[in-house]
Amino acid sequence: MPLTLSYRFFDLPLRHKFEISRYSVSVQKTVVAIVSDGEISGYGEATANPYYNSTREKLGESIAKAIPIIASAGETHPEMLWPKLESVLFDDYFALCAVDVAYWDYYARKHGRTLRSFWSNGSEPLPSTSYTIGIAPIEEMKAKIAEFPWPIYKIKLGTQNDLEIVETLRKCTDSPFRVDANAAWSVKQAIAYSKILGDLQVEFIEQPLAASDIDGMKRLKSESHLPCLADESCQRETDVLPCSQQFHGINIKLMKCGGITPARRMIANARELGLSVMAGCMTESTFGISALAQLAPLLDFIDCDGALLLASDIASGASFEYGKITFGENVGSGAKPLLF
Repeated sequence: MPLTLSYRFFDLPLRHKFEISRYSVSVQKTVVAIVSDGEISGYGEATANPYYNSTREKLGESIAKAIPIIASAGETHPEMLWPKLESVLFDDYFALCAVDVAYWDYYARKHGRTLRSFWSNGSEPLPSTSYTIGIAPIEEMKAKIAEFPWPIYKIKLGTQNDLEIVETLRKCTDSPFRVDANAAWSVKQAIAYSKILGDLQVEFIEQPLAASDIDGMKRLKSESHLPCLADESCQRETDVLPCSQQFHGINIKLMKCGGITPARRMIANARELGLSVMAGCMTESTFGISALAQLAPLLDFIDCDGALLLASDIASGASFEYGKITFGENVGSGAKPLLF
């Protein structure tokens, strides 16, 4: 029986409105791609995101373009199939991610293996995931930390009172911070802030400057008191090399790069260039989070808290106890649907 590719739309209500420097969201729209042979199914996910011009309608239309490729995939290894998928989804890497991950998940389940077994022997130490505190009035940010004790917090910044936020939150917990400015700072701000933030037990700064400020990032890399990791500056495989001249590390997002297949190549390339490697999530369900968690053995840092921010989920799978990853069932990504 030929493989089928289908997709389903879902609305994911959040526990709290999630705000960063660019936009806010209370209900995350998402699509789940499903690769199936009638008995075994694999799942991949992509979310709507205004910054990247990703809408559910566009995602659905794009995923449909890959149906013939999946139907003729047979036993093709996911790494061999990805170029074919990319040839029809080159203009929608979010959809490419959903299909690539769904096929990887199916392929691993078909072979009775976990996804991570294709690149991990199980002996590697696993990084703990951070928990994100979105932009909000300071009292609300304090309340979120009190509500959710965690060993590492990512603090979203990009406001007029960023230092006050970190100084105030530092009084609420001894857990280390990582801060994400989402490209909102100037180079002078970032240099000045880096010294103060270092004294406040901040581990690193994620994407302090706009991706277009290449000269500023080169200067910041040499003058910052804290490591700087690329996010918006590092979307595709071709971004890794230029990022090595501007940043101390990179944050890989599966939806931006087109799935697990290119993400693994980006990790290998970053290692060759001496960069630290993080992988991060969008605000997605446990379908997407379970797949991302499979990369943990290859990473220095991981931001895998998307499903923790939801009021209700559509899948079970990878879970987290005080930051520590517990994988789901012992095949594929470990994710299982709750609603279908």
